[in-house]
Amino acid sequence: MNVEINKPKEVIANRDKEALVEYYEQLNPFEIAQFISELETDDLYFAFECIDNEQIRDVFKHLENEIQQNIIEYLELDRHRLAKLLNELKPDDRTALLEDMPEHISRRMIQLLKPEERRIAVKLLGYPEESIGRLMTSEYVAVQPHYTMPEVIQHIRNFGHDSETLNVLYVVDEKLRLVDDLRIKEIILASPEKTVADLMDDSFVSLNAADDQETAVKVFLDQDRVALPVVDGDGVMLGIVTVDDVMDVAQEESTEDFHRFGAIREAISNPLTASVGALYKNRIVWLFALVFMNVFSGYAMQQFEATIQSMVALVFFLPLLIDSGGNAGAQSATLMVRALATGEVALKDWGKLVGKEVFIALLLGTTMAAAVSVVAGIRAPEIVVVVALSMVCIVLVGSVFGLLLPFIFTRLKLDPAAASAPLITSVSDITGVIIYFSIATWYLSDTI
Repeated sequence: MNVEINKPKEVIANRDKEALVEYYEQLNPFEIAQFISELETDDLYFAFECIDNEQIRDVFKHLENEIQQNIIEYLELDRHRLAKLLNELKPDDRTALLEDMPEHISRRMIQLLKPEERRIAVKLLGYPEESIGRLMTSEYVAVQPHYTMPEVIQHIRNFGHDSETLNVLYVVDEKLRLVDDLRIKEIILASPEKTVADLMDDSFVSLNAADDQETAVKVFLDQDRVALPVVDGDGVMLGIVTVDDVMDVAQEESTEDFHRFGAIREAISNPLTASVGALYKNRIVWLFALVFMNVFSGYAMQQFEATIQSMVALVFFLPLLIDSGGNAGAQSATLMVRALATGEVALKDWGKLVGKEVFIALLLGTTMAAAVSVVAGIRAPEIVVVVALSMVCIVLVGSVFGLLLPFIFTRLKLDPAAASAPLITSVSDITGVIIYFSIATWYLSDTI
């Protein structure tokens, strides 16, 4: 029987295990993970139970963390199958799962591991949160300088089956200190009589297990590698980190920064599955704080009541002007947050960037002032100069403030992404009101 590609959910609804297993044979692990991720809870459990034992580990690692946790809690009813899954997971994938589970569940899961796997799990979990040590796996192939090429090939055959990658072999001395790395291509093309030492150039890049995971992201971007070795403070090799794990970190960091920049306290992986309470708590704090900040805008406008009464047309252009300042500031902040995160810009560069931003902001402000002058010339010709000057000044202030805020946060050892767009917009609103009505008061002083 051939399961049609557009009817697998009907097979699940009918609980036809045989047909679903046949359908899975048409898919790779990633496609199976995508398929079951779209199912409702009860259907998801049934669909997961039908996955072949040979594929279950690879399917599981492609699932979102929240779904993994739900499956683990479900599989606790079948401890034998749960133990098999946990023991077969790659150490780095297992560590990522364990560190996100509630502590009482995590402890129970560790007890299901075989002694050697338990030792590895406890060791990896012993590293600080968000450290490179939490990312690494101990499944790699290491050789020593005196090995000949035939000995290297035999060593790979003996110990390479469970290795995370065989693209690179690592050379360690008698004390297990990393001394070099060799690409598998170099081994294959070398003459049989050569030794590992003959191929070494003593040039390699490594990561420290105690460093932050963002360091690994930067190094991978710079080095263009599929895997990098991880060492301790003495240079002893502990494991490797692969590019797929680093890509996950990069995605998580980007998501986190994006949410923070939008004034959301914690990243929400899926709004469909998140509870109303979680969504509310993640958004209310900043929004509540910004309410009070915007009170200052109202207070500032109150101080210019006489100016507004003398020229009511000023109010028409107020939203346009202050929104322009907030948008310009948000643009600048976005560029700086990314540049600081990727290491393209350092704290010491702030002076050069401010000078450059002033010039760019003046160009932007002048262009926008020309556009708004056309509208003002039609709507209220008597305040064209006020609107044009205000646009230039507000865009200038907003842009420079948006650029400086991430630097200030970084200098204070705070996350620059916390310089969120709503915060920048609120500050730009206050300064925009003050700038606009101050210029109007000065220019229209004879009519007030």
